Amino acid sequence: MRLLAQHGHHAIPINPAFEEIEGERCYPSVGSVPEPIDTITMYLGKARSNPLSAEIIAKKPARIIMNPGAENDDLAAKARKHGIEVVEGCTLVMLGSGTF
Repeated sequence: MRLLAQHGHHAIPINPAFEEIEGERCYPSVGSVPEPIDTITMYLGKARSNPLSAEIIAKKPARIIMNPGAENDDLAAKARKHGIEVVEGCTLVMLGSGTF
């Protein structure tokens, strides 16, 4: 969250266990975010992200970044089928290298 902010990105935390992260309101689910989402940065493994697939696709982000350990071929295929770009990479490395 801090590094995204340092690079000029507004990050919206999503985690049902927290009300706030780094001073930002934390939403319990992707679907509960009231504004459009450009990029979803995934840190959940396949077993935890599969049940969220429909909700993620319905939110229509422009891109999903699957960080190391969060790769999910099923979700990636569904996302691509709906015109969502899927990137397997590390968000922190991408920010540092200017490829975010």
